[in-house]
Amino acid sequence: MGGACDLAWLNPFARTDPLVSHPDFFEHGALVAVLSTQPLGRALDYRAPEGGCHLGAFVEVPLGPRKVLGVVWGPGKGDYDLSKIRHVIRVLDAAPMRDEMQTFLTRAAAYTLTPLPAMLRLATRAPGLGDPPSMRKIYRRGDAQPNKVTDARRRVLETLDEYGDLAFTLKELAEMAGVTASVVKGLVAQGVVREEDSPRDLPFARLDPDLPSKTLTEDQAKGAAALAQGVRAQRYATTLLRGVTGSGKTEVYLEAVAAALKAGRQALVLLPEIALTEQFLTRVQERFGAKPAEWHSGATMTERRRIWRMVGQGQCQLVIGARSALFLPYQNLGLIVVDEEHDTSYKQEEGVLYNARDMAVLRAAICGAQVVLASATPSLESWANVEAGKYQRLELTSRFGPAVMPTMGAIDMRGEGLASDRWVSPTLQAEVNKRLERGEQAMLFINRRGYAPITLCRACGHQIGCDHCDARMVEHRFLKRLICHQCGESKPMPEACPACEAVGKLAPVGPGVERLGEEAAAIWPQARIATLSSDMYGSARALKAEIAGIAQGAADIVIGTQLVAKGHNFPNLTLVGVIDADLGLMGSDLRAAERTFQLMRQVAGRAGRAEAPGTALLQTYQPEHPVIRAILAGDEEAFWAAEAAERKQAGVPPYGRMAGIILSGPDVAQVFDAGNLLARQDGPLRRIGAQVYGPAPAPIARVRGRHRVRLLVKAEKSAPLQEALAQWVAQVRLKGEMRLAVDIDPQSFY
Repeated sequence: MGGACDLAWLNPFARTDPLVSHPDFFEHGALVAVLSTQPLGRALDYRAPEGGCHLGAFVEVPLGPRKVLGVVWGPGKGDYDLSKIRHVIRVLDAAPMRDEMQTFLTRAAAYTLTPLPAMLRLATRAPGLGDPPSMRKIYRRGDAQPNKVTDARRRVLETLDEYGDLAFTLKELAEMAGVTASVVKGLVAQGVVREEDSPRDLPFARLDPDLPSKTLTEDQAKGAAALAQGVRAQRYATTLLRGVTGSGKTEVYLEAVAAALKAGRQALVLLPEIALTEQFLTRVQERFGAKPAEWHSGATMTERRRIWRMVGQGQCQLVIGARSALFLPYQNLGLIVVDEEHDTSYKQEEGVLYNARDMAVLRAAICGAQVVLASATPSLESWANVEAGKYQRLELTSRFGPAVMPTMGAIDMRGEGLASDRWVSPTLQAEVNKRLERGEQAMLFINRRGYAPITLCRACGHQIGCDHCDARMVEHRFLKRLICHQCGESKPMPEACPACEAVGKLAPVGPGVERLGEEAAAIWPQARIATLSSDMYGSARALKAEIAGIAQGAADIVIGTQLVAKGHNFPNLTLVGVIDADLGLMGSDLRAAERTFQLMRQVAGRAGRAEAPGTALLQTYQPEHPVIRAILAGDEEAFWAAEAAERKQAGVPPYGRMAGIILSGPDVAQVFDAGNLLARQDGPLRRIGAQVYGPAPAPIARVRGRHRVRLLVKAEKSAPLQEALAQWVAQVRLKGEMRLAVDIDPQSFY
């Protein structure tokens, strides 16, 4: 999808699934097929309960001795002993799953080669769906202060303050604060925490699309009118909204949201990073007079249940969310916006492997909605779809208001004479000094988390690795721990080398964002320095608060990872210095050039977003590299055309198709045997002209104690790859704890 395959199959009117002829209602005792979230691979027959049930009804059914959640998927097959077929226990009080949602899950499962129960789990990720409507006790911050502040009480207050006006159940608040329920109850008795009775699930405040928008430029007004017209047409189309950083893409697509709301339809805006939501929610509230629903991992379980139910009942007009928000049960979805559509975080890399950008196109095609893909640096897949005439394209060519695009420049590190343990060049240091003297902000960017990527013993040369993965552990000095970025394993920083036991010989090698922050503090001791990295904050809300403070001028120098490249607006920031612009050009990833180009252009775009002009400087040891030259020249169309020509010649996405097969297990020999067997029995793939590469150890060959072997399949764009892959992998019977995962359109090859 997304340019890697033919999108003609997404025609929402070309219905081929068996749901077309299903009855809408099943009388008591009728055979119904119920798909549960259990890993059974298929729907099971049950008898409809007393009172009957609708197609798509969420039900509770017996499965062995357990009761499990399921959905009435259609009529039963009757291919089982009818005397042993059990009854549906009850129909849950939830809006039935719409036919279009069933179609979406079915087609997404077929495309990604995912079992349907796993897809259904994505669509039911909210707690307490079977609970009846009722009142409940909720807890908020009260006005009083505690008579005594204990550590436990302080954690409760910090949790409430962190989440603002959101309410908690007693269990949620106690668990999130790490205290017992009695601590919360004690604070209630003092009026420090307020206990209220509330309906379990309240509708969201209505958004008013008729409130005035910001004054738009001519470019913006033209783009907004085109998107709004598409929404009013109430039929599927995808538009690439490409605009330079700071051009006001958000204001343009918010007018498309307004058009959807006026038409009585729901809208979804996907964001790649939770930290982006605070600024965005403020803008939405200013535009429509109320806050939308916020769906991501930082939302409380109570709020997730409320959103799920209200979306299904049409009592929630707009959802702002992470990629999983695509699987909410929208009643009348009219618009999906994928902001920063090029971002790699839209690809789910564990469990169900899918790309949210491509799934957004699929979902919109089925329900007759519009898709807006917004980016300053689009993915090559989207660019190719525009070139092929499958997507429309809108351009915003200038920044909003008085802001102008930053001046780009390179610092040739070969002539800087930098010490081996320093990373900020004299040239960049001088430029930062100028900003500090003028009271402006500067940003230093490096795309590495932690303090140092390698910890080396100077006595024996040992590099500290993860006990469960073939990966080096990264020192996180703020936490005083070593952390594996593959499996999350962590351990205290040792005093002695674990190999030779030499004391005082462990040394960090290479810079991470924390080490860069340490160097900046030494160079500019009087400056206020903020270090932004997703793993340095205890919660999403703490990170949002830090970003909001920076935007209001609470820091002079910002040190950050790729987190800072994603849509933030720091009005007083006039200089961006990229510490290691060559980092992404290493390795054999077919998207290395594209991703480096996108990241550098995005991070450079943080500079000069208000009146003062901005400058972006790239520290590089390869100033003559074609990608570095393309970044500096700013000729994006020439870059995409050259990159497209290379990919087309190689027959790789978006001009060919790829699938990754990942075999894993505790026994490396067994995993390789299965890989070799697959490689030998490649008849189904040869019949469609596909090639198989491997098996070979994955670049990180062991993760969480499991050995990993990869095979890569490459085929022509028109090849029926999914059908051939399904036949191919079915030939191998996995033993014991072995697992096989199929990654259609892989984005990473670790």
